[in-house]
Formats: sequence, C-alpha cells, structure tokens
Amino acid sequence: MIRQVVRNLPSTPGVYRMLNTRGDVLYVGKARNLKSRVSNYTNLAGLSNRICRMVMETAAMEIVTTHTEVEALLLESNLIKKLTPRYNVLLRDDKSFAYILVRTGHPTPQLLKHRGARNEKGAYFGPFASAGAVNWTITALLRAFQLRSCADTVFSGRSRPCLQYQIKRCSAPCVGRISPEDYQTSVQQVLAFLHGRSREINQDLAREMEEAAERLDFERAADLRDRIRALAVIQARQTINVEGLNDADVIAAFEDRGQISIQVFFFRGGQNWGNRAYFPSHDRSIPMAEVLSAFVAQFYDNKPAPPLLLLSSEPAEAELLAEALTINAGHKVTLHVPMRGDKRELVDHALANAREALARRFAESSHQRKLLTGLAEALGLAVTPTRIEVYDNSHIQGTNAIGAMIVAGPEGLEKREYRKFNIRGTKPQRGLGEAEQAAFDSGAPAMTPGDDYAMMDEVLRRRFRRALDSEAEGAATVFPDLILIDGGAGQLSVARKVLADLGIDRVAVAAIAKGPERNAGKERLFLPDKPPFSLESTDPVLYFLQRLRDEAHRFAIGTHRARRERAIDRSSLDDVAGIGPTRKRALLNHFGSARAVSNAGLDDLASVPGISDAVAKKIYDHFHGDG
Repeated sequence: MIRQVVRNLPSTPGVYRMLNTRGDVLYVGKARNLKSRVSNYTNLAGLSNRICRMVMETAAMEIVTTHTEVEALLLESNLIKKLTPRYNVLLRDDKSFAYILVRTGHPTPQLLKHRGARNEKGAYFGPFASAGAVNWTITALLRAFQLRSCADTVFSGRSRPCLQYQIKRCSAPCVGRISPEDYQTSVQQVLAFLHGRSREINQDLAREMEEAAERLDFERAADLRDRIRALAVIQARQTINVEGLNDADVIAAFEDRGQISIQVFFFRGGQNWGNRAYFPSHDRSIPMAEVLSAFVAQFYDNKPAPPLLLLSSEPAEAELLAEALTINAGHKVTLHVPMRGDKRELVDHALANAREALARRFAESSHQRKLLTGLAEALGLAVTPTRIEVYDNSHIQGTNAIGAMIVAGPEGLEKREYRKFNIRGTKPQRGLGEAEQAAFDSGAPAMTPGDDYAMMDEVLRRRFRRALDSEAEGAATVFPDLILIDGGAGQLSVARKVLADLGIDRVAVAAIAKGPERNAGKERLFLPDKPPFSLESTDPVLYFLQRLRDEAHRFAIGTHRARRERAIDRSSLDDVAGIGPTRKRALLNHFGSARAVSNAGLDDLASVPGISDAVAKKIYDHFHGDG
C-alpha cells in the first residue's frame, strides 16, 4: 500500500498520516521531500522494530503538502496534539497556563488572572507555572499599586468604596477616590514592574516617600513604604541576576530507565515565574534529541515562545525548530545550549529538578503497584488490576443529576480518562441498541428523582453498551479490570445485573460504603457472593480505596455544581425566539429580573433600548399568548 502511495507523491514538503484499518491515526510525520521520506518505509530491513510494527499496521495514508518544511513542522505539531497518535512522542500533560492580564479595554484598567484565548485587549504576562503563583503575585501587586480587580459590572454599580479599598488593595477609582491621571500612573508602574523594570519603580516610590515625609504627609509616606515592602517580597522570591537574561524559558531533559523527565522554568522580565515537570509519552528507542525536539514543538504550539530558550542538550533539527517557533511567536526565537557561566548554572538547576522529578515518579509508580497488588489480595482478584474505574452519582433531590467515572492505574489517577454522564432520567431497557434505546427514550417515563440505583444502572449501561458496540465495530476498546462503586449491597447488585444483562463476565466488581456513623476508617467492602468485611484502619490498601472514592466524589460534585450553575444562569428569556445575549442583557438591566419582563406591558417592552416594536410583541406574545 505504501509503495502505491509513493508512486503519486510529490517531491515537496508536507505532512503524512498513517492510519490503521479502523481509521485511527497511528503516526503523523513531516518531510522536506515527501516522496523520499515515505519511500523509506518500504524497506523494512532498515527500520527499527517499532517502525516495522507501525508499517505493518498501516492500511491507509493521508497526505498534506505545504510550501515549506517549517510549515510542515508547525502542522505536524498541531496534528500530533490534536490526534495523539500512538507512535508519536506525545506531550500528555498540556494544561493551560495562567497569565496576569492588565486589561486596558476599559478607561479604568483592571488587574486579573487570565486563562485561555487572548481575546481581551490588554497586556499579558506569563506563563505562570501554577495558579497559586499568579494569585500570590496579583495579591502583592494589588498591595503595591492598588489597581482594581473587580468586574466591570461591579465597578459601574458602586456608590461607595468596597472592602478592597478598606484593606488598601484598591484605590477606589469607581467612586473617585483617586484621579484618573494618578490611576493611570499606577497602571504604568505595574506594567513597568512586570516588564522587569523593578529597580526603576522602587527608586520612584522611594523618592515619592521621601518627598511626602518632607511635606510632613506621614500617612502618604507610610502608604508608599507599605507598597515598597510588598514589591520587595515579590523580588525576594522571583528576581534572578543573570546578565543578559530577561525573557527566557529553561528546558532540561533527563533520561533514566527508558523514561524522560523534562523540566521547564519560566523567566520573564528577569523574574522567575515558576516551573513545571513533564513526562512525554514515547517509545524507549527514540533518541533524546528527537524527544526534546518533539516536546518543544508541541509545547509552544498554542503559546508564543520567549526570545530565548536555554536547553540542556541539542534538539533534533534545531535550526528548523527555531525558525518554526519564530514564525509562531511573531519574534525571533533563539535556541541555545550554554556550556558554562550563569546560564549553564540555570540549566543545571533545571536538570537537577528533572532528575528529582523522575525519581519521585519512579517511587510513586513502585508504591502504586504495591497498592494494586495489595488490593488484588484484599479483594481476592485473580490478577492485579491495571485499570480501575470508580463510579459515583451527584444530585440534589434528583435535579441536575450527574454520573461520574474516574480511572486509576499503575501510574496513578488517569485524569484524561475521566468521564461524566448527564443522567437522562429515563428508565433503562435491557439489551437495546442505540437506535432502539433512543426510540424507547422518546416515550419512556422519567425515573423517580433521587433514585440512586436507577442512576447507577443508566451510567453503567451506557458506558459498557458503548464499549461493546465499539468492540463489535473492530475499534480498540478498553475494559476495566475492576469496577469500584461508591455504595453498598444495593449498588453492587445494580452493577452485577448490568454486567450480566450485557453478557460481560471479564470485569470484577466491588462496592465500598462508609461504616457506622459514616466514620472514615470503618468502611465496609462488598463483593459478589461474599459477606461484607472491613480492612484494618491502618491498612494502606484502605487509604488507597478511600482516596479513589473521595476522588470520584470530588469529580462528581464538581461536575454537578458546574451543571447546576449553568442551569441557574438560564432564565425564561432564553426560551424566547430571537432574544440573544445583548437583548437579554438590555431587558434585565431595564426591568431587573426575568419575572418583571414576563409581567411587563407591550409599551414598556418597546421602550427598552434595542427592542423594536416587532421584538417587543414577540416577547409579549411568548409570555401572554397570541391573544
């Protein structure tokens, strides 16, 4: 098949995807010359065992040509992150980073934490390695410069200063306690400080403090002294003194026993904004240089790289990678492997952190495997489980009901495998396919609100019916070795019945219930055809089970609360055709509530800015009928 594809390939740059018989993407690669690169796969004698396996699984190929090899590299990185092919190096932990945003789209700029797309007008500073670091830094900046952190709606509705003003974390521009000019001066000072000009800002504040003291304005002088102290705290924790280093990321990779740990430190404006460890998924035969190159390309796929990247070793195709990062960032990006001096000390420090992180991961993995072995012994399982699925439900008197599934294995909690189930509220039927179930659901009566057994039945049935359907279609399907239910004998019976109805006999099932008076440490375990029992309160396996149950409960509760908040945000106006967010906001601002809108007369509705006579009649008819 590959030979057939090669005949029609151009000798130009591009990206190729290798697919198996089910259409799953096995590998994404880029090439300067597609014809030459792909033809290499037709000579199995010169390929590694890993690549041979990939070639033998390949049933089809998809080709995208690009103008340059740099474009191919950018596209390759994007597709790898999106498709997560089995045979590529994968950046598994790609959580979004937090930034500090000075939002300048309002006449009175706001200081806040930001995640996600940069749609707001303003200056962004980051990334910060943790949300805690952002929160701590913002708190210190508010003490020092007293910018507002409140939303625009709160700002516009104030008639007197809020608590932030009382504790000296805001200058109360909302009620004119500071002039617009002085407030803008504070904004410029924040921007200068975050850009690394901290010494200049300290000198300015110190000079103002001395001038205030000379005028005998001791209250103003004390306020400036407190600001200087707040900035000193930030500088003591974050400032570095490396000549020529302003905005840079330090990336160090350490390899041991076939696994690679990568540590990334973020430096902006001469300040250390934290670090984070990564453990990319890769085959052990892939060289370090290729893993590092793939990591860097994927890491900066959705964020701009700083002007300088300090690396512990040379990545593969370093020049091409630097050119691609430059295009993506919109400014020149340099890759540098320092060999001596202060910059090398920074890299060595990051390398030591990478080594320690990998050692901790090995230790945690070893401990996790011991716990799984102990769990198998405690429950009498034939094999040590490598995938445990834990289920829990959350609702309030049956409303906004959510089913949650978490997954744990030898590497700990597998958060990418977590799933949530919006309870449909229909009585589940036995042995129906998706089409038949949908047809039945359309006329099925709702389950009794708060019926935990029926909810658990629906969640398990949907999860394993889908798995069976995927398996029948020939798709790769993963079944757990153990199902753990948060509950007692009743929930265990539900789970056993679902598995029996679906003909699944390869999955062990157990339930864990809180003991008398719901005391931790007295949990009871329920197994099929065995009396319930408890583990010793000091047994590590019991702690492990408690953590799994509590994590499932946390995930279920969090998902339920998010759904409930979305439901609260809805109003009767959402059901009126032609009423979008802008008109809805105008109506609520004018009348104060959705109920007041529903009781308003036709003339009152038409008097709202942005509401025409035709729209007003549509709203009136919706709440009062056509007559």
